Amino acid sequence: MSGVYKITELVGTSPVSFSEAAKAAIAEAAKTIRHIDWLEVVGQNARVREGKIEEFQVTVKIGFKIER
Repeated sequence: MSGVYKITELVGTSPVSFSEAAKAAIAEAAKTIRHIDWLEVVGQNARVREGKIEEFQVTVKIGFKIER
């Protein structure tokens, strides 16, 4: 189906894993954005404190169809 899509970049965080950080970003976005069709992971980072990973961070681009 043809259409117009918008791309938005988000950063999700989690103390557990990169996967959970991506899931957190999508779950939060889905509260206000309809028709999310895909995501692209564009970066992974982690906050380190005292030699241990404190927080996983994932930057994602999400695509969603524009409604008319």
